[in-house]
Order: sequence, then C-alpha cells, then structure tokens
Amino acid sequence: IFKNYAYTMVLAFGMLLVLLIGGIDISVGATLAFCGMAGSLLMKNGVLPNCFTVYLFTTVMGFCCGTLIGLVIAKGKVIPIIATLGFMYIYRGLTYVISDSTWVGIAYMLTDFKDFAQNSLLGVNHLVCITVVVFLIFFFFLKWTTFGRQIYAVGSNAEAAEISGIKIAKIKILVYAICGAIAGLCGAMYTGYYATAQNDMAVGAEMDVIAACVIGGVSLTGGQGSAVGVLMGAITIAIIGKSLSMVGIGAFWQQALKGAIILLAVVVNVLVQRGMDRRSLEGREI
Repeated sequence: IFKNYAYTMVLAFGMLLVLLIGGIDISVGATLAFCGMAGSLLMKNGVLPNCFTVYLFTTVMGFCCGTLIGLVIAKGKVIPIIATLGFMYIYRGLTYVISDSTWVGIAYMLTDFKDFAQNSLLGVNHLVCITVVVFLIFFFFLKWTTFGRQIYAVGSNAEAAEISGIKIAKIKILVYAICGAIAGLCGAMYTGYYATAQNDMAVGAEMDVIAACVIGGVSLTGGQGSAVGVLMGAITIAIIGKSLSMVGIGAFWQQALKGAIILLAVVVNVLVQRGMDRRSLEGREI
C-alpha cells in the first residue's frame, strides 16, 4: 500500500502548504503529468543520462510551473481555484502537445530509473524512503522554522500578518513553487514506478490529495493542519482505495465515497472549529 500510494502521500505534503495559506491547487495532477512526461521524453531521447538527473529535472520543472501559478495568484490577484483550474487545463494540454498524444513505454526508460523505483533500501522501497524523508523535512520545516510559522500566520489572518511585516505575496509564490516542485518530484516517482508515461496519468489525483489533507485535519480556510495529520490522512485514503478495490467496488463508487468523505470531514472540521471558538469566547473576561 505504501509503495502504490507513495506519490499520493508526497503530493499531499505540497497541498498541505497551499491549504495552510488558505489557497488550493487543483493543478497538481496535471503538473505531475506534464513534468513526468517531459522527463520521460528527454530520457527517451538520451538527454537525461541517469536516474538522478531525471528526478532533478522534473523537480526543477515542477518548481517553475508552481512559481508561475504563484505569480498569477499573488501578483495578478486571481482567485486560487480559478487560477489553478486554468493551469490544470494548460499543463494537461501541454502534456499532450509535447508527447504528440503518444506515450513513453518501458523500453525507453533508463534501467537505473526503473530499478530505483522497484528496489529497496534495508528492506524499504526507495519510493517509501522518499516519502519518509519528505515527511521529516515538512515536519521540521513547519514546526521549527520562521518561514513555517509565517505560513501559518498568513493562513490564520493575512491582514494581521501583513501588518506584522510578513510579505504575503512572497509567501504565496514560494508556497505554490514548493507545491509545484513536489508535483514534479512525484512525476518522476509515478513514471518510475509504473515504468511508463501516459498523457492521462494522475487524472483525479488532486481529489485524493485534498481528501488526505482534509481527513488529516487541515482546514480549507487556512492556518490549521500538520504534516503528521496529512500523513495519517494519506494512509487512510490509501487503505480505503486498496480495500475498496479488493472487495470489488467499482471506480465510480470509489470516487463517490471519496467525495462523501471530503464533505463529511469538512463538516466535522467546521463544527469542531466553531466549538473551539465558542469555548474561547466564553473563557474571556468581559
């Protein structure tokens, strides 16, 4: 389960940052596909000689894609869901354009690239190792760094954060850039694990990622959530997806159930937050 859903778990950490500032990014699946396809085509043509360069290229490319989204949102003042919806279609369309609507098969994948995704370190699959490393980085980053605290501040109260000297636009651009870099990294993870690059890969991945974050206690209004919660939420989504397939439930009902889970988690989150706010107000002295 961990190996099959490793890219979803890693992608969820990128979405965590975006949700913490009160934004959203529904283009992560398209960014993953665009970067994964570009890396696979360059690998096919001999431009990227080894596994490391493939992962590096897709990550940097994802960073550039995310930075562009961040600039449109932060500088262009475009609503995040509208901006990322537009970029979702742009990046998915570009995936078809650069590949000429074809796919890159296993025969064109580098041997060390395929082996890295399938082999293990001390009995733990390499993709799972990447997931653990990314989790530890985000856990430390959000808990003990100034930039991490600034992200929470922007999501909690953007106006107060700006008055305190935090550069809101800079935070938003960097957050979307990091989310894009994570999506690019996942592009290499996805194509390496399945040893193929297709134009429609990771379609709907944003739903799993958002569901993982919401189940993990991340508020869609920003300022609330943790890396530990997202990891638990991603594991929950992975178990649900695997178990539903094993008992023979179709893909449609799986999507319907995931949607219901997101809705339920949001409602519970809102009710809990309201209860906390009410208790906080009751405890204040008049």
